[in-house]
Amino acid sequence: MEKEEALLIKRFKELENRSYNRCVYEYSDFLNIYEQDLLFRNINTSFSLFGGYENAERQIAVFGNEEDFGYSPSYPIVCILVSPLMQKFADDLTHRDFLGSVLGLGIKRETIGDIIIKNNTGYIFCLNTIADFITENLKKVRHTSVKCEKVTETPEEVNPESTEKFIIVASERLDVIIAEIYNLSRSESNNLFLAKKVFVNGKLTENNSHKIKTGDIVSVRGFGRFNWLGTSGETKKGRLKATVEVF
Repeated sequence: MEKEEALLIKRFKELENRSYNRCVYEYSDFLNIYEQDLLFRNINTSFSLFGGYENAERQIAVFGNEEDFGYSPSYPIVCILVSPLMQKFADDLTHRDFLGSVLGLGIKRETIGDIIIKNNTGYIFCLNTIADFITENLKKVRHTSVKCEKVTETPEEVNPESTEKFIIVASERLDVIIAEIYNLSRSESNNLFLAKKVFVNGKLTENNSHKIKTGDIVSVRGFGRFNWLGTSGETKKGRLKATVEVF
């Protein structure tokens, strides 16, 4: 086990124990999908994940639950709207531009969640402990002067765009489905499992014959995510008719 992994597991267990002993919610920093898998594999008690909006990729772990505590968690996440002062003269800004400018302020990556770009405007999810610092100090992204403001409610714009796709597959094996959705050969699909790039509901899945269930969210690093909406029957040749929501 890598030293970084061991330290993160130790941190998870500290938060888990503190939540249990004090009967209060405890929160981690933002976790990428590999760190979320580490959480699933090493913590057995009650926790949940949230990233500021539905289907966020980077999420914080929340230790504790409403049933035990009698109240719901107050997530320490803030969404910051970052927009060019003069859109007409702004650069064509990318995710890398926004992230680089934020980290350039000396901020740690784990305090930053997803960054959504819509119409050259960035929505940056971050921990509440760092939100004021960002709004006061982020003045430029790339060569573009920007203004920052905290938003009180998560705007509709941050919800990921998705399309429903109808597919026909031989079975509900995950390698078969991934190959069909992303137009890959079976060998190319299987290589993704060997490279540890496939996650189901946040958990690393190395079994290419894994059968997925309706409602499963599958993340494929380098390709995207999809929600398996299930099957709706068979063709005359016995193949499955299925629908997926592709993000």
